[in-house]
Amino acid sequence: MTSTASSTDTRQGQTSHDQRPPWQQRLRRFGHSARAGSDVRARLVPPYAAPSPRLWQVLGVGPVLAERLGRWSGWGGPLLVTLVAGVMRFWNLGSPKAVIFDETYYAKDAWALVHRGFEVDWAKNANDLILAKNGQVPIPTDAAYVVHPPVGKYVIGLGELMFGFDPFGWRFMTALLGTLSVLMLCRIGRRLFRSTFLGCLAGALMAVDGLHFVMSRTALLDGVLMFFVLAAFGALLVDRDRARERLAAALPTGEDGGARPDAAVAEGTRLGWRPWRWTAGLLLGLALGTKWNGLYFLAVFGLMAVAWDVAGRRVAGAGRPYVAVLKRDLGLAFLSTVPVAIVTYLVSWTGWILSSTDGSGGYFRNWAATDGRGGSWTWLFPDWLRSLWHYEHEVYEFHVGLSSPHTYMSNPWSWIVDGRPVSYFYESPSPGADGCPADAGEKCAREVLAIGTPLLWWVAGFAVLYVLWRWLLRRDWRAGAIVCAVAAGYLPWFLYQERTIFFFYAVVFLPFLCLAVAMLLGAIVGPPGSSDTRRVAGATGAGVLVLLIAWNFIYFWPLYTGTAIPIDQWRSRMWLDTWV
Repeated sequence: MTSTASSTDTRQGQTSHDQRPPWQQRLRRFGHSARAGSDVRARLVPPYAAPSPRLWQVLGVGPVLAERLGRWSGWGGPLLVTLVAGVMRFWNLGSPKAVIFDETYYAKDAWALVHRGFEVDWAKNANDLILAKNGQVPIPTDAAYVVHPPVGKYVIGLGELMFGFDPFGWRFMTALLGTLSVLMLCRIGRRLFRSTFLGCLAGALMAVDGLHFVMSRTALLDGVLMFFVLAAFGALLVDRDRARERLAAALPTGEDGGARPDAAVAEGTRLGWRPWRWTAGLLLGLALGTKWNGLYFLAVFGLMAVAWDVAGRRVAGAGRPYVAVLKRDLGLAFLSTVPVAIVTYLVSWTGWILSSTDGSGGYFRNWAATDGRGGSWTWLFPDWLRSLWHYEHEVYEFHVGLSSPHTYMSNPWSWIVDGRPVSYFYESPSPGADGCPADAGEKCAREVLAIGTPLLWWVAGFAVLYVLWRWLLRRDWRAGAIVCAVAAGYLPWFLYQERTIFFFYAVVFLPFLCLAVAMLLGAIVGPPGSSDTRRVAGATGAGVLVLLIAWNFIYFWPLYTGTAIPIDQWRSRMWLDTWV
């Protein structure tokens, strides 16, 4: 027999690869690599990355202060990014002092909802009266047919109750939620990547995205939907960590102090009621109660959370993780999401449900007592539920048949490259008027354009390909989570390519694009343990790219805020013909 020392087999160090499943061996040629062995506890709940001591030495920070800064940075960094984002979003929020784009629907619907409990039919000159009389106008009594649930409009109406029925009032809550979403993304990114730096980078990228900025300063529903979806994702992420912490704590410890996999523990441990998952169900119900495409996130996030449970029990040592999840987790996982979301959705219609059924209440509120009378099984369901079901059916028919042409409609294929932005507001002030410089020579352009920061979106296209690769070939669950969220917000629109749809719908998956870009930039900087030369080169490249994105946002600032600029400067910002 030939000894190991004298063997001529050059594959001696590769025996671990030979033990991999066949599919992993086949994927190696495309870049797949198996997870290196490590303490099970660290794999279940990875530690957060600490700033390099060399960083503090370069900055001249002593060890005691460095320790405090590292401890505070988890909240200090996100709060600093949020402060900058909030100042930008609330600056001159009431400008333009006009009802811009679809504010003509949601601002008035919100005012009616918080006062009457249902939307009403406003006169054609209502916008002019509201602006001229600072919102001191009577609310009509006739119900209006609307095609979106009430949650987002209640949110907008809350700002109107606090600050008045004027542009600042109806934009206040979207600006607040837009600002808070930056804070949430910083914290979500930190938890996802186990890096405060990458989390703050993701939040900073969203803070300087033009689409997020404009949607935060406009009373539309999609920014509210984005907030609830992102919050639900964050709640599920916290739930994932809490569940894995419980599994890790239950595992036996080896002689070296590290946790050992144990099939009995992994398959038998009950993870409790998991309040963060119930919170996610509530938030997904609020998302669904804002716009119906929240339903896709409910489905995808639910499946994603179950997949996380399977992976957690497998890492803990379960021989049959799917069976274990079926027995221990699936029932409560379903109860805490789907029924909670449905009940939340129904509760959001309380104002409409409690309105009068004599014809003076909400639209279709009296349907069950009039056109919907009769039938063999109507006695099984209350009139309010039958009327609401009929209303929802009519809304569904409207949505699937909506194909009226619109100047700014776009195909979802163009969204990821900023192909067709939406103009919310446009004026051509003369020199010396409405902020137009007196020496402009000709009329200025004053526009609010819902367009993403171009460079950020173009980089995001490559970042999506990167996270797909990380997920499929590196089995990186973080990349998989980002891909799932982007897919839930983006792919369904490809089913309705002939429908009248708009680019600003993409704001709902924008936070996850920013996470993808942050992950890509982290790879450019280099993994821990890289040489100083590699790190410096990577950090320089990533830093230049981030600065270019920030410059791009500043360059387009006039188009985001409705600032009057000479027409030549406006034309110079129309980089693509499809932007005009």
